[in-house]
Amino acid sequence: MSQESPQPASTARLPLKIAYVPGVTPGKWISRWTERQGRTLTPEQVEEDQILAVLRRREADLVFLRIPEEGYERPADLHAIPLYREQPVVAAPKDHPLSAFDEVELADLAGESFLEAAELGSTAMALEIVASGAGLMILPMSVARIHSRRDVLTRPVHGVDGSRIAVAWLQDTEDPDVDEFIGIVRGRTANSSRQPSSQQEPVKKVRKSPLPAAGSKASGGKGAGKPARGKPVRQGRPGAARTPRRKPGKGRG
Repeated sequence: MSQESPQPASTARLPLKIAYVPGVTPGKWISRWTERQGRTLTPEQVEEDQILAVLRRREADLVFLRIPEEGYERPADLHAIPLYREQPVVAAPKDHPLSAFDEVELADLAGESFLEAAELGSTAMALEIVASGAGLMILPMSVARIHSRRDVLTRPVHGVDGSRIAVAWLQDTEDPDVDEFIGIVRGRTANSSRQPSSQQEPVKKVRKSPLPAAGSKASGGKGAGKPARGKPVRQGRPGAARTPRRKPGKGRG
């Protein structure tokens, strides 16, 4: 009775998983990853209040989160690298006097009532209340674009504490592809010496010496040690000037 040979176990690697908060657009980094690496990558958008929980449950290998522009204290179990600052905007009802301005200072909004999305359950709910005229709200421009409404206007606002997008991963992560992706996010090229994939030791090539010519001394063949055949060199007396030879019958008086 013949026995079937055991099938080899699958060597396919699990996808690299990234999670990001609303307002982050990781498409360009994912495209560069796909161009350079063979490992699949799966992205997922996660609400801000859940992003760190997803990372700590290891449902994501790294995350893009929103942090304060100033005074951020990194948790002890994380690595975190700030990437870029987000432009804050103020959201107001469409018929608000802000419609006459291209941008505004926070001091110009003295006396206005401001809403907090976290206290109202979601950004969408907060903008619903803004549209009703019950107050204004300050939020990142990228988030305002996601929740754009015809009955709500937004203007860049200055003089407020902004936010930054950062990339974070767990301190005990040992997956080299996490470092590889972070290098892509930071703008390193595929040939950068700081990319893990470029630090692999290249295979050394052995240079072969050219074979000696047949009959040469190095080859040990016939004629080794003998001078090469050819016309003898005519040498004059040492120090004597060499004069050209005249043809017979010419140059004589």
